[in-house]
Amino acid sequence: MESVAAGTNEAPVVEAQALTKIWPTTVALSDADISIGHGITGLLGANGAGKTTLLGMLLGLHPRTSGELAVLGYDPMRHGAHVRERVGYSPESHELPPDVRAHDLVRHVAEIHGLPRRDAVARSSDALWQVGLGEERHRPISTMSTGQKQRVKLAQSFVHDPDLILLDEPTDGLDPVQRDLMLNLIRRIGTEFGIDVILSSHVLDEVERVCDAVTILSEGRVVASGSLAELRGHGEGVIVEVDSDSSAIAEALHDRGIETRIDGSRIIARSTDPDLDIVVRDVIAASGTGLRRLERRTVSLEDVFLEVGT
Repeated sequence: MESVAAGTNEAPVVEAQALTKIWPTTVALSDADISIGHGITGLLGANGAGKTTLLGMLLGLHPRTSGELAVLGYDPMRHGAHVRERVGYSPESHELPPDVRAHDLVRHVAEIHGLPRRDAVARSSDALWQVGLGEERHRPISTMSTGQKQRVKLAQSFVHDPDLILLDEPTDGLDPVQRDLMLNLIRRIGTEFGIDVILSSHVLDEVERVCDAVTILSEGRVVASGSLAELRGHGEGVIVEVDSDSSAIAEALHDRGIETRIDGSRIIARSTDPDLDIVVRDVIAASGTGLRRLERRTVSLEDVFLEVGT
């Protein structure tokens, strides 16, 4: 899996086949097939779904039990140092050295990634200015708020100009204003800076806000993956309410190749057909069923998550 596409722009950022990780008391990942392309990708799932374990495996910190894995075209277990050289990481934990100044921490990470001392000093200042901590860069980390600590972690993740950064719950502990700032910074890094981003989160709306694509994990399995447009069915859907048994209408729509889901008294129908509402209306009319409601809807990531994650 490693040799052909290593280092090429055409290769997926992350590619896994039948990836499995079994801890002594639990299965963290089970037979997962993953393909993550360029841009900002959300790694979405409830706590315990396997997200943090997967990030550790991408860094080469956890050996896989079975399966294949490539990051930027390389096997992280055989070429871990090379992968970590090209990847930045912001961990979920807020435990940072309290007496160290923010600038010194970020500079140290830059040096670990091979930057000469003078370059590391300059890049550290630049990174902290980029995340809005230029004036506070010489403060000890213990004097900083949770939001500022999150931005320090973000700064150290891209100070060495990586190809990919992994962000584990980067909005954890933030108030709404700080959260908006963090999401704007992440979007900027993935667009203006041209760095690929994998954002691990259990918060649906923040993934929907900043990500181009999503991989959804549930109990260690990949249950859905693709661009937001693909997962939403290109955003096309209708809500239907009829007078009689909705299951018969849902079955008739299914026979026409339309995805349907019954939600109480409603039928939620989804298709890429731009005339979906007309098709649904005609099916209902042909059945002789009374129509109470037919309206367009935009399929949200929450709809997709509820459908595949339960």
